Amino acid sequence: MKNRRGGLGRGLGALIPTAAPAGETAAAVDVLPEPVVESSVAVPAQPVAVPVPVAPVPEASPAPLENDLAPVPGARFAELPVSVIEPNAKQPRHVFDEEALEELKTSIQEVGFLQPIVVRELGDGRYELVMGERRWRAAQAVGRETIPAIVRDTPDDAMLRDALLENIHRANLNPLEEAAAYQQLLEEFGATHEELARRIGRSRPQISNTIRLMNLPAAVQRRVAAGILSAGHARALLGLDNSAAQDALAERIVREGLSVRATEEIVHLAASEEATAKKAAPARRAKVHAPALNDLAERLSDRFDTRVKVDIGRNKGKITIEFATVDDLERIVSMIGVEEEGSVREGAEPEE
Repeated sequence: MKNRRGGLGRGLGALIPTAAPAGETAAAVDVLPEPVVESSVAVPAQPVAVPVPVAPVPEASPAPLENDLAPVPGARFAELPVSVIEPNAKQPRHVFDEEALEELKTSIQEVGFLQPIVVRELGDGRYELVMGERRWRAAQAVGRETIPAIVRDTPDDAMLRDALLENIHRANLNPLEEAAAYQQLLEEFGATHEELARRIGRSRPQISNTIRLMNLPAAVQRRVAAGILSAGHARALLGLDNSAAQDALAERIVREGLSVRATEEIVHLAASEEATAKKAAPARRAKVHAPALNDLAERLSDRFDTRVKVDIGRNKGKITIEFATVDDLERIVSMIGVEEEGSVREGAEPEE
């Protein structure tokens, strides 16, 4: 199995090119030539400055881009200290799901950041969150000092989205980073499945299946990110509903060197066995239909002058008495013998 290693935690950050450091130029050096001897008189050597030719460097030469990525106008990628980022005061969400936040914290500890946050510069080294407050909060909770971020210099979301879409097929992303980039483009930059499919030359099912890789357990995600498991293996594992089963099969793939085809067959067999087990399980006991219940329902219907149903299920039963109007309800209640503290009509609102 080819072990292709890829960066971990880059996400959309891998789609934004960074400038390479400018090369250093050589300067003139002093060269000490060998002594020249004429006749019998020794001439002492003298240091001579020999200029070394230096290629001219244009003043405004563009820096080479990594992975031939196209420039992304209005955005740059940076690792920012968590402490210099401020939450957005206009954030509409004020209550965060604690369970989901715990899952995100575990994912960051196990796998790292797959989706950078998006910020804008405030000045004096401070930044304001634009997207990704849950990731920023989780980073603080687990004690991370820095967080990957896209520093946005333009408010034009459409321009950033188009530039990132243009780069997505050029970057050397591992399957998990690719899935994270798709998800962030869909959720935060307003892209659609159709746009992704058209711009990168893939079908909608391929994009959907790639995004589903984000649902794999953290241990499996680590193997995918490191290149130990291929994207084909990861997609096959999604056929198992149980996270523990996915993790166990991933370990078996690595241990036995299983091919993608063999993995798919194992998953198909496990799904077939599960379906057979469900069919063999005892069916839920149906409702009891006895002549005595039908007779009781008829007598109650005659008593209240309305339709009454009597049902007995597996663990409990119920009597359903139908009424047409509020007056009808008050009539039935009085027949049952319930004392009224107030009129039913007072609390009743007519349906529109």
